Amino acid sequence: MTIGDALVNLGAAPSVLSADEQAVLDRDGYLVLPGILSSEQVASMAAVLDRLAAEEGDRAGTEVHQEPGTVRLSNLVNKWDGFDICFSHPRVLSGIAQVLGGDLKLSSLNYRSALPGSGLQSLHCDWSGPVAAGDYHVCNSIWLLDDFCAENGATRVVPGSHQWEKTPQQAMDDASAPHPDEVVLNAPAGTVVIFNSHTWHGGTLNRSPLPRRGLHSYFCRREHPQQLDQRRWLDASTVARLSDAQRVVLDV
Repeated sequence: MTIGDALVNLGAAPSVLSADEQAVLDRDGYLVLPGILSSEQVASMAAVLDRLAAEEGDRAGTEVHQEPGTVRLSNLVNKWDGFDICFSHPRVLSGIAQVLGGDLKLSSLNYRSALPGSGLQSLHCDWSGPVAAGDYHVCNSIWLLDDFCAENGATRVVPGSHQWEKTPQQAMDDASAPHPDEVVLNAPAGTVVIFNSHTWHGGTLNRSPLPRRGLHSYFCRREHPQQLDQRRWLDASTVARLSDAQRVVLDV
């Protein structure tokens, strides 16, 4: 099965997104999709993630990355089948395929919870350097498990910056400073935000008394190594429960 066959099997196609949604993703480098997760799905995911974080303790996130002031978890495909939607949902996959020209695989599925008083990131791209407009290698999606707002450290993005052919570090004296064109992603829990990962983005400071929680379902073109090598990390039982199409998306 090819990746094209897998996408069709999972219901992903250009027509799954409206013409306006496709245009916004191309123009701005990100697209907000409300209501992808129900309130019950959000609650179930949050409960499982809380349990995993407690069980893993100091080891949490070590498969990929740890970050001071946050709770990180990685290798989530292997830890609960309820996360399968994060690499199988047809509307999300359709947007990812649009950015990457249909040439995609899951790179990693991680969790990031910005704790009170933490979470600020410099503006960055999820790639090592600038790329030509249209030649995109990576695309991410944030699955909101809390309402995102300016108070709790929501992600900021700079619309259109994926087409600028430069990184924030090349263009700004201080990439942690506000950018005059940045937009803070204000959206309710259950929303998914697809963003071309060459678009400048970064977490802001969580000034609320509660964590700000989100899943990152991150994709790359099939020629690139995954952030988390799924073949190495997935248990045989996990691979066995996946459909043929899902296994192709994970490249396992």
